[in-house]
Amino acid sequence: MAYKKIDHYNEHTTTDLSGNYKSIIDLIGEDAQREGLLKTPERVAKAMQYITQGYEMDARSILNSAKFHESYSEMVIVKDIELYSLCEHHMLPFFGKAHVAYIPNGYITGLSKIARVVDCFARRLQVQERLTHQILDAIQEALNPLGVAVVIEAQHLCMMMRGVQKQNSVTTTSAFSGAFEKNETRSEFLRLIAADLK
Repeated sequence: MAYKKIDHYNEHTTTDLSGNYKSIIDLIGEDAQREGLLKTPERVAKAMQYITQGYEMDARSILNSAKFHESYSEMVIVKDIELYSLCEHHMLPFFGKAHVAYIPNGYITGLSKIARVVDCFARRLQVQERLTHQILDAIQEALNPLGVAVVIEAQHLCMMMRGVQKQNSVTTTSAFSGAFEKNETRSEFLRLIAADLK
């Protein structure tokens, strides 16, 4: 039996993107008809749809799909959430980890939903600063917690492989609301995400 991969992509979008990527390959001086590049425009078209699928996702719906009444009112932290995004300035990847916390106010959400919210906003053309606030705002709006904290640490290929070419730089952004605006609560969160509790 022959191997057959099943893809779910918008056929019209794939066709249009493929044509554009074929033109790009030709314009940079390559031969889009060369054997190794024949299917590249279609592959890139599908990859682009995959890595920007966040435009088709709704963060509030994600959180509400597993929203439960719960009296727990201590800090909930999901740390080291891998993220991959595209810098909107050069359309080169940036990647790293998000650390997200909230203090419930009558409601909790499934832990995997926090990671899905990160993906919802990361899988778009982004800047790290906006991404940080979008994650915070979505959780604040959907759960109305006592506070939300988000810290993102990421490396940007637009700094590493072009321009200033600094290979070891890491960009850290943070956003805090509610109880996390108090120094004591914020410090506890920062201490916990830095700790190795294994």
